[in-house]
Amino acid sequence: MLTEETRKSIIELQKRYPNKRSALIPALHLAQAEIGYLPRDIQNEVAELFDIDSNEVNAVVTFYDMFFDQPLGKHLIHVCKNLSCMLRGADGVLKKICHRLNVEPHETTADGEFTVIPSECLAACDRAPMVLVDDKVVGPISEQDVEHILEEAKKSPGHPSPVQILEGYHA
Repeated sequence: MLTEETRKSIIELQKRYPNKRSALIPALHLAQAEIGYLPRDIQNEVAELFDIDSNEVNAVVTFYDMFFDQPLGKHLIHVCKNLSCMLRGADGVLKKICHRLNVEPHETTADGEFTVIPSECLAACDRAPMVLVDDKVVGPISEQDVEHILEEAKKSPGHPSPVQILEGYHA
């Protein structure tokens, strides 16, 4: 269940748009920031706040790489799998990361530290092949850089939400 603070922030977000449904993506970010992921009961709660069918919310959650309906690791490693990165070795980088962490793509390490996500274009083709580690663009990289990248990620606080609850915006 969402906290009252998050519920109020979502309602305030809705007021910023001519059509409140336009606030759905930022609202899902707020909910995910609170819970860490978007299980079906939280999706249902968000749907109620928007007066829409919960299947519509689930369609958004399952469509975008930025939303998760299962628990994640503390650190997210998105490996770009678009053409520019693939032509420059992203497949090998993905395999090396997965091998080093003993996971398959889309899985989380047993210790809950990392989740590896092959992602469609991460909009940094000039840095191909590249990865997005939490909120940091890293590239161009090679398989030899994987160990350093993982060690640096462990030093950071983890993946942040792109949307924060702002003070003073509550009703």
